[in-house]
Amino acid sequence: MKYFSTNRQSPIVDFREAAIQGQAPDKGLYFPETIPAVQAAVLQNLKQLDEAGIAYEVIRPYVGDTIPAHELRRIVAETLSFPIPLVNVNEHIAALELFHGPTLAFKDVGARFMSRCLGYFLRNETRKVTVLVATSGDTGGAVAHGFYKVPGIEVIILYPSGKVSPVQEKQLTTLGHNIQALEVKGTFDDCQRMVKEAFTDDQVAEKRFLTSANSINVARWLPQQFYYFLALRQWEYEFPPVIAVPSGNFGNICAGLLAMQSGLPVQHFIAACNVNDVVSSYLRGSEWQPRTAVPTLSNAMDVGNPSNFVRILELFGHSISDLKQRLSAATITDEETLLAIQRIYNESGYLADPHGAVGYLALERYLQAHPGLHGIFLETAHPVKFPEAVQRALQKEQEIPAALEQLMQQPKQARAIEPDYEELKGYLLD
Repeated sequence: MKYFSTNRQSPIVDFREAAIQGQAPDKGLYFPETIPAVQAAVLQNLKQLDEAGIAYEVIRPYVGDTIPAHELRRIVAETLSFPIPLVNVNEHIAALELFHGPTLAFKDVGARFMSRCLGYFLRNETRKVTVLVATSGDTGGAVAHGFYKVPGIEVIILYPSGKVSPVQEKQLTTLGHNIQALEVKGTFDDCQRMVKEAFTDDQVAEKRFLTSANSINVARWLPQQFYYFLALRQWEYEFPPVIAVPSGNFGNICAGLLAMQSGLPVQHFIAACNVNDVVSSYLRGSEWQPRTAVPTLSNAMDVGNPSNFVRILELFGHSISDLKQRLSAATITDEETLLAIQRIYNESGYLADPHGAVGYLALERYLQAHPGLHGIFLETAHPVKFPEAVQRALQKEQEIPAALEQLMQQPKQARAIEPDYEELKGYLLD
């Protein structure tokens, strides 16, 4: 498998080079030259095959010969070392719970897969490797834990000050060792912009071997397809599901659309957005207009310029009419999110986090307009990571797991910086 840049001004590379570089030199995102069809035998036997076996068959064509089969099987098995259950919420809607990993968020899968791929690729590298990443919430903790104490790799995480939950902040600022956190006095979009500038700075490249761990990296983005295959493995209905994905930077839903294009039977996808709804507006007919992100209760989706949407356009040949047949979008406010958390809990006893509640409400509205269908929403983070939202919705506090209580007592280790690339550059060159 070869990968080209979405800006089409960089050389074609294999999976190894795409994963190590993170972003193409021309500032584009790497995209596979062809979309491999999943073997019919895999699709016909989803319920009989084990999770790691399915994931291996899905990812193998994208990796090609850059990782030996036995190593790739090991990486996949270690990536999926925790359950991803499909839980019925009511007779029409099920939740795919992606929060059973070490940092209680869906990004554990991509971060674990990528860290192990880079560990294999760079096993003989004599220079120290720096993983530079921006986070709007869960990516930071997942990457920090995925690379924690990995020899020869330093991790630098940029996160927006005051715009991640207390648990999220502790997960990315308390590990120490090879994990460094930079608290940016700005938005996630500022963090993402600064990271992108660093990757195209020749002075930084002379000093550091940089790679990315955001969903712009193919090794983070592509394994997210696993969620959708494992959901269909547990699907009980005859007809394919409608799937609602809480969407911020659009890497997760892009992976789902990629799985669908590869042959996975899905009725329709819904990009469930909060008020940072650049894509929702675009699909409704507005011009593409990135804007400054607005803080919300579903903070991991507070993205005003979603990087991965260009991959979705590539996937559909930049045909908006073809895209709209497979993807629609919804905009959910904070007030609607709180009411949804409350109503879901009162009606079914199921406790959704703010991101999952956005997905549930977007799905419910679609199903009401399309009777007879059933659907899945992705529950992307454990509700315990968002205690303020849950308390506001239900008027009661959640029970905090013992492991999290210990985490919250750990001292924060972060350096505050301005949303100015020159300050980040100085830090990287120091």
